[in-house]
Amino acid sequence: MKFLICAATAVFLLGGCSTTSRYQHADDFTPDAIADPGKIVDAVPVSEPKSPLGNPKRYKVRGIEYEVMDNAEGFSEDGIASWYGMKFHGHRTSNGEIFDVYQMTAAHKHLPLPSYVRVTRQDTGDAVVVRVNDRGPFHEGRVIDLSYAAAVRLGIDKAGTAPVRVEVIAAPLMNSVHWLQIGAVSTPESAQTLSTRVQEATSHKWPVMVAEKRSGDRTLHRVRLGPVKDTDLESAIASLKNAGFDSPLRLSQHQLED
Repeated sequence: MKFLICAATAVFLLGGCSTTSRYQHADDFTPDAIADPGKIVDAVPVSEPKSPLGNPKRYKVRGIEYEVMDNAEGFSEDGIASWYGMKFHGHRTSNGEIFDVYQMTAAHKHLPLPSYVRVTRQDTGDAVVVRVNDRGPFHEGRVIDLSYAAAVRLGIDKAGTAPVRVEVIAAPLMNSVHWLQIGAVSTPESAQTLSTRVQEATSHKWPVMVAEKRSGDRTLHRVRLGPVKDTDLESAIASLKNAGFDSPLRLSQHQLED
């Protein structure tokens, strides 16, 4: 069984978020078959900011303590891959995203989230690229839990497991980054004016972007500053406040499309 890990201060607390909420299904079941496995495409590797959730230094599952790596550059290991299915579909992964059995994702006990890894079957040479956004598998000898889509691509959806090599090809950025949303206006002209004011207020130290979003019959133009590193965040906020932008909204990468 695989466990959802909830972050609370510096440690993971399992009570109330594992066996009592996420795992109410009496039995797991296989997802609907993928009609054309050849159309399943690899995850596209990119170095993303570390997820705000799912990256404590240490956590415990069933009394066993696990460490999360600070830096996964160049990491590789050999072991057994397994996969997890509909019992977890639609539930949150350890970094707060929603697990989808048809996406190319995976779970790992130690890698920082999210990491991108190449998983190669040692008996056939077949390989896939997946995005690690969850914790597990907590079975002895298993090193990675794949989504159903990744398992189909590797041909292990029927057998359940296979010997693999796991290689990190894109590790998270060492520093988290954020965006600051200053405002949402109704016209492109207003957005441009606001963008110019923000750039001047921050001495052009960080990029300014305008993101459009339809809301009913109108379009909102959201003016955002970023990416801004953790180490620069307070300085950027102070610059904005000094220019009269008192309440910028902090956003992380996964919130940019909201």
